[in-house]
Amino acid sequence: MTKIRLISFFIFTLLFSTIACFLYYQSELESPLNLPSSGLVIEINKGDSLNKLLIKLTDMQVLTSPFVAKIYAREKKLANKIKAGEFLLEKGLTLPTLFELITSNLQITYNIQFIEGSTFNQVKRVLSSTPKLIHYLQDKSDTEILEALNLGPSIRHLEGQIYPDTYTFLKNDSDIDILKRAHQRLQSVLKEEWLKKENNLPLKTPYDALILASIIEKETGAAHERSEISGVFIRRLNKKMRLQTDPTVIYGLGGRYKGNLTRKHLKEKTAYNTYRMNGLPPTPIALVGRDAIHAAINPKAGRSLYFVAKGDGTHQFSETIHAHNKAVRKYQLKRRAGYRSTQ
Repeated sequence: MTKIRLISFFIFTLLFSTIACFLYYQSELESPLNLPSSGLVIEINKGDSLNKLLIKLTDMQVLTSPFVAKIYAREKKLANKIKAGEFLLEKGLTLPTLFELITSNLQITYNIQFIEGSTFNQVKRVLSSTPKLIHYLQDKSDTEILEALNLGPSIRHLEGQIYPDTYTFLKNDSDIDILKRAHQRLQSVLKEEWLKKENNLPLKTPYDALILASIIEKETGAAHERSEISGVFIRRLNKKMRLQTDPTVIYGLGGRYKGNLTRKHLKEKTAYNTYRMNGLPPTPIALVGRDAIHAAINPKAGRSLYFVAKGDGTHQFSETIHAHNKAVRKYQLKRRAGYRSTQ
């Protein structure tokens, strides 16, 4: 073989190999990955390198070889763009669409919900029973939780400081993350609503509004009555009358409340018994939604000073104690656990 033929053979071999490699590379990029028809969930941890991810995919037999994937990721400069979290790899994915997925914010998400009117103790139970979260706060006291959240020196009590809503999270987010987000949401809503308040209210601070809103939240079975109930409480505060609302008594009893509120309970002096104390209780008594906050600072005008629950979720409002006592006699015949009224 002459030198020219040898060079020609070498060039042909190199060209053939290059074309073959290119065609193989293109074929690997266009071929669907080896995924089951139901799809496959892969978890990428924070700090995982590209190599570690490709080895994991190879071990799971999604990739036959990490070589092409590594070249593609480096060519497109994707190695530092891969997101942490769980991703659902659906059948039909190719290498380019795989990398498009794992560099997006399309991780598998989960929801946790806090309900209006629930207490912080109930919030803790919801958190501790929610899978996929990291539970740093489980079995911690409220004081320890307050320290962990670091909400600032003005927040000394956690009741009412969490906004009731549905929150989306990723696997391995923490309970601290959730509570901080829920507190920031509460602060934002409270600030927005405080700017819309009526003038000349006996509520001096947004926190006062939050306390009153929590009572309204617990007293209201029918949403359309919130502002009317607020009006009763605002007028009582203006007249220096005690609020005399059962939910505050129940809250003050804590675990001692077993579903039946007695006359003895109403006479017991606690920090939250508004039958025995003037003004608002020291803290909120429940989680509060926007509507209750709005009602607290936008009370309905009127003259009623009393209301009693009818037993169907609505209330009978009265202007005088005589009319109120008559309504109490009428509706207390139906009284049951959870029945609420101001006396």
